[in-house]
This record gives sequence, C-alpha cells and structure tokens, in this order.
Amino acid sequence: MLCEVFPSRYAAQLNEKVARLQAVWPQPLPSQALSVFESAPSHYRARAEFRVWHEGDRTDYIMFNPDTQEKVAIDSCPMALESIANLMPRLMAEIVRQPVLRTKLFQVDFLATLSGEMLVTLIYRRSLQQKNGDKTETDQAWLEAAQALRKTLPITHIIGRARKQKICLDQDFVIERLQVDGQSFVYQQVENSFTQPNAEMAQKMLHWARKMAALANPDRSRDLIELYCGNGHFSIALASYFNQVLATEISKTSVASAEFNIRANRIENVRVVKMAAAEISAALEGQREFYRLKEVDLNAYDFSTIFVDPPRSGLDDLTRKMVTEFEHILYISCHPETLARDLADIGRTHEVVKAALFDQFPYTHHIESGVYLKRKPQ
Repeated sequence: MLCEVFPSRYAAQLNEKVARLQAVWPQPLPSQALSVFESAPSHYRARAEFRVWHEGDRTDYIMFNPDTQEKVAIDSCPMALESIANLMPRLMAEIVRQPVLRTKLFQVDFLATLSGEMLVTLIYRRSLQQKNGDKTETDQAWLEAAQALRKTLPITHIIGRARKQKICLDQDFVIERLQVDGQSFVYQQVENSFTQPNAEMAQKMLHWARKMAALANPDRSRDLIELYCGNGHFSIALASYFNQVLATEISKTSVASAEFNIRANRIENVRVVKMAAAEISAALEGQREFYRLKEVDLNAYDFSTIFVDPPRSGLDDLTRKMVTEFEHILYISCHPETLARDLADIGRTHEVVKAALFDQFPYTHHIESGVYLKRKPQ
C-alpha cells in the first residue's frame, strides 16, 4: 500500500473487514451487537514516516512496493492528514535547496494533530554534532537551517536524529485535543512513541468506550483497572464513569506522558503505575509485593471492570485468566485472530454484550475492534 486511497472502493473493503471479523468470532455475534465505525476515506493518518532516496540532484520520499520491494517515489500522501500532505512537497523543496539539511538525510517522520500542531523529525546517517575544542556541540549550520524551516513552513517543532543523537529545537511532543461527547480531552503525544494514528477514529473509539463504561458502571460507584494504558488515552476519557481508576503501563515514556495528561485534564481519580500486566496480576492475587505499589493500597479499590488494550499478541495466559475475575471486561484489540483466541477462553465465564469495529487503517488488512463482556449469570 503506497499512500494510495480508493474512496469508491471504501465501502466494499469495510464490508470485507466486517465479514472477516465475524468469521473468526468464537460464537455467532448478533448483528445488533456490532457497531461499525467508518473512517474518512482519505486524509486520516496523523502519523507518517518516509524513507528518503538520493540520486544525483534528486531527493525523494520513497516507499517500497510490498510485492516487489521496488522503490517508489512519493510526492504527497492522500492517506495523511491534509496538513502533512500539503507540507511534504514544500519541505522536500527546502531540503533539496539546502545541502546541510539534505546531506545523508535518511528518513522524514511527520506527527500532526487535529488541533493544528506539526512535528517533523529529520533522521540522518551522519553526525549532527561537531567538536569545538573539548566540547561536542550541535552542528550550528544544521541548527540554523532547521530553525529557518519553522519560519518558512507550517512546522511547530523539529527534531534531528542520528545514531545515538536526538536534537530538539524546543520539545519532542505535540498536544492533541480530541472532541468526545461535547468534551475536549488533552493528550501529550511524544515523538517516536505510540499514539493513535487515525485521530478522527480515536474520537469514535473513546465515544464507544465511554458508552460501554456507562453500561458497566451505571451508578459510577465502582472502580476500573486498566492494563496497557499507554499515555492514558482511555483512562482519562473513562475516569468520570468510575469512582477510581488504577492504570498500568510498562513503558517509562508512556507512564510519564500519562501523568502529564492526567494533570493537563485535571483528572483527580486516576493513578498510573509502571508495571507489566503479569506483575499487576500477581499483585492482585497476593502472590508478590512490589516496591512500585508501596504507595498504592489495592484493598482500597472496589474493582468491577477491567480494561485491556494489549499488543497484537493478545493476552498472555496469566492475564487472560485474571480478566475473568472481573464482572465487566472492556477489550480493545488490534488483531482479530488473537482476540478470537482470547474470547474462546473468556467466553466460558463471560458473554459478549456489545462489540465494535473501528476502521483505524483503511485499505489495509488491519482490524481494530472493541468488545464489552459481562459475567454470565451463575
């Protein structure tokens, strides 16, 4: 898939995904239980990364044909947000015009927001530093050229990267503002860390998750535990539906970003701890004590709902068993086959109440889905 979009084929490809999701489901899913959320058919990606190829006087963004591995020059990308697509040719013209920006440039990454920020990362196969006596300093010529880009082009932040080097002109993140159910949620999105690539779809996912939270905890008196919370994307939007939220994440960068976002959104009932899913499972079962939980009284929580958003590999055996200890389960999946495997086990104790397909990645085979399960009557 080389940045191409086919709006006339969009409905058909979405129907194929719905059929594929239903085909792998462990048990037939009532049609009324599944909600399907469409993407915009073009200009939907807030993140884009492109290799750079130099040949003589030409420098191009390139992608590789997945079938032949042939290099294909890319002038613009209709998959990307319009702000990225419009910037791409203008940025490349400036790069070609200035040898200090062009020389051994290997890759260009874009991170944009619906709220109007743009972060560009220029990645090089040469050092961006130079010796000045006993000191090592940033290449002044590159720094001045990069600073000039922000004055010339609609770029909010620029980062230069090379081997073991990262040079920020000011900061390495953007601030996104997602509009959900009449509310604005603020999210710090750090360069080179995971963020939802389809920002419009992210808003729809939060809307669906909030509706499921209202079903799971209608009087908002019980507590939520979340695994794989990332930068707090779901924790923050779901906080108002629970008395307390305990969120866990293994990435140090994501934990710091989640804490930033909790403060930025003035959320007072969410706590984030740096722990793996297996560790929090062991802690909840009383198998081990963890120093990272020394200031967290697990007995003070009244958990009724667990939220999981695992990697493509799905839930590990221990976590799959752990989730069944909760009355309500909210599961966001990026891989229908591992979701089906997990639901085959979870389905022994819980039944599917609602499900959703989020077309996060149009024109690809990737499927993002959500499931709300409730414990079966005894």
